[in-house]
Amino acid sequence: MSPRKRIENDGNQGVVLFHTTHAVFQLEKALAEHGVPTKLIPTPRHLSSDCGAALRFPLPSRSAVEEAIAAHAIEIAGIHEI
Repeated sequence: MSPRKRIENDGNQGVVLFHTTHAVFQLEKALAEHGVPTKLIPTPRHLSSDCGAALRFPLPSRSAVEEAIAAHAIEIAGIHEI
């Protein structure tokens, strides 16, 4: 398993919302394998989600995140810019 990269909060972030915690961990693992830094966070209050957890990522990595979601058939509630 690849070491986790630290994600900086520079205001240029995206967040993935999920229906289940299983999907959170599934995407977190897939992105770690591809070197995309992520951070598990509580779902932002202004966004709704069935799951209380969300995954934050650097916005420039959005295409890699979308590719991982599709490649692993991960069900998400949405992707938002924060």
